[in-house]
Amino acid sequence: MLKTVSTEKAPAAIGPYSQAVAAGKLLFASGQIPIVPETGALAQGGVTAQAGQALKNVGEILKSAGAGYGDVVKTTCFLADMGDFAAFNEVYAKYFPGKPARSCAAVKDLPKGALCEVEAVAVLK
Repeated sequence: MLKTVSTEKAPAAIGPYSQAVAAGKLLFASGQIPIVPETGALAQGGVTAQAGQALKNVGEILKSAGAGYGDVVKTTCFLADMGDFAAFNEVYAKYFPGKPARSCAAVKDLPKGALCEVEAVAVLK
């Protein structure tokens, strides 16, 4: 059985998709770009600030499903510039000290001109 998961503490979907879907004991969180939910604008301050905001958005979605960063088993990260890899990793490591499996790729463009995007798969309790 599939259950749609959403929270007002993370940006609303900007297309025909859900913030997350729970399927049994797994939560699939859609990619989160660094939109500040209160303003609808991208976080300012470069990739460090944007990575922090994107990961906060992921955290709010996890929380709304009764999970946390420690329940994440896999992330997929997208960067607009692979030159931001080290700075992104520095922020990412603060949120995921348990080191879930991960893929990270540079892409041509991200929605709204974001510098990064993060999606996650977590195990629900």
